Amino acid sequence: MNDKQLNILDLFCGTGALSYGLTHSNSSFQVVGGIDLNRSASETAAANHPGAKIFCDDINNFTAQQMADKIGISRIDLIVGGPPCQGFSSIRPSRGQGLQDPRNFLYKKFVDYVSTLRPTVFLMENVVGIIGANGGELLNSIIMSFNEIGYDVDWRVLNAANYGVPQKRERFFMLGVKRSAVSSSVLIFPDPTHRFSGRVIGTRIKEKYIQNPTNGLSAVTLWDALSDLPRLRSGEESERYAHAPLNSYQLMRRMNAPKQLRLHQAANHSAKMLEVIRHSGSSKSCLPEGLVTSGYSSCYSRLEKEEPATTITVKFTSPASSKCIHPVDDRAITPREAARLQSFDDSFLFRGSKTDIASQIGNAVPPVLSSAFSGVISEILASKVAVEEI
Repeated sequence: MNDKQLNILDLFCGTGALSYGLTHSNSSFQVVGGIDLNRSASETAAANHPGAKIFCDDINNFTAQQMADKIGISRIDLIVGGPPCQGFSSIRPSRGQGLQDPRNFLYKKFVDYVSTLRPTVFLMENVVGIIGANGGELLNSIIMSFNEIGYDVDWRVLNAANYGVPQKRERFFMLGVKRSAVSSSVLIFPDPTHRFSGRVIGTRIKEKYIQNPTNGLSAVTLWDALSDLPRLRSGEESERYAHAPLNSYQLMRRMNAPKQLRLHQAANHSAKMLEVIRHSGSSKSCLPEGLVTSGYSSCYSRLEKEEPATTITVKFTSPASSKCIHPVDDRAITPREAARLQSFDDSFLFRGSKTDIASQIGNAVPPVLSSAFSGVISEILASKVAVEEI
């Protein structure tokens, strides 16, 4: 093993997108292991982290030491992951009512892995709803758990649009550093690179929300991300790009990509749905009265061409479930378009059925957003001092 290699363990890894952003920003980072319960997602992670040992299993079946033994690596520099927190997603109508769901306490397993393997740094991400869950008690419990095992922590809410992702996706990120190895003064978060001032979910704790309405580059828009992809009708598919890359975002996504375009297949909508789509606008209220009888205000609506997209969900092929209609064509966006809006490279390999892939794309941390942490984590690791474990 290269002494300069920085070993990453990815827990609840899903597609491995969180660690993918880090490794593709800094060649010193290397994912050595990961685990996820979902088979197709873990297969996707393995395909994109070929040097890692990715396990498809319940994390409760592995102690941290067993995981380290299976990987065959004694030193873990960084643990990353997003423990499932099903009861308080900001897009769930019943948020806050599922706090007793045992999946909401899998963060304890994350804490256990950190406690046993003693990485210098950890990065934990989650939905913004974690902040107010159970009146803030859950977040306080998580912080106290890490403090008790010798880690200083801090957290922020980041909007992906502020970091070059063509999407207004907000995520909670917690950084932790081992108290015996580095000073808590190195706990910093990445500075925004792009300006964005649109509507956000936010948090009442304003100082924890990283905002950047005026400085830096213009936010990457939906059309910046998609304009090189061919136009499609409902049910159509294309394996050819419409243009050479038209901007730097497209150029980066197509770097090392195969010549054949993948996953650019439009859903085959019913005649009734096509009628709805033809009348669609920025919200459901744009539809003629009586055309649809149910759905949230964001359903049956088009994405804005000259803005970052709204949050891409796992239902991006179903206008009845989310804001996912193409800004120009009369259809929902394709998996390739959703992957572009999530900042996946076109070379990223997805495994599983169409439904599996849609779930993987919608659930992922945008790799370009996670890549923003590469610099600050590298600085933390560079500041590590040789202090004997207490």
